[in-house]
Amino acid sequence: MDPNPSASLKTLSIIHLALVGGIAVFGVVTYLNNGSFIANADPNDIYIYVVPVVGALGYFLSQFLFKKQLQNIDKNDSLSLKLGKYQSASITKYALLEGPAFLSIFAYNLSGNALFLVVAIFLVVYLYMQKPSERKFTEEVPLSLEDKKQFNNQKK
Repeated sequence: MDPNPSASLKTLSIIHLALVGGIAVFGVVTYLNNGSFIANADPNDIYIYVVPVVGALGYFLSQFLFKKQLQNIDKNDSLSLKLGKYQSASITKYALLEGPAFLSIFAYNLSGNALFLVVAIFLVVYLYMQKPSERKFTEEVPLSLEDKKQFNNQKK
């Protein structure tokens, strides 16, 4: 029997919320402990180069791999297999955003440079905007007419 799509997406939403919440709490705690907000770009600080590059790579790679994994979903796959592949693609996307955000917060903790905190905030906001929903699932995954009927029936 196929799993309930709503339950699968709810599980993915909980994972998403935990990741966003974890980064946000880590960022707030780090800011409260550090308290500095230096807007100075020290050219000797290696993080001044690494953090923006890793942040941009995380952003673009998350989009690229997510779309690539969704393209690998066959329209003839079962709904449960499509849900599993969608969850896997989403978690990959979240991880590729979470890693650079943690790096940014860590770099901020070491230097107090505001640039790193800003990069982390943008990554967390973007990650938050990636919250899974039934609408996004039905728009992003190639569903057959039978899948759509099954999805709507099991959703009730």
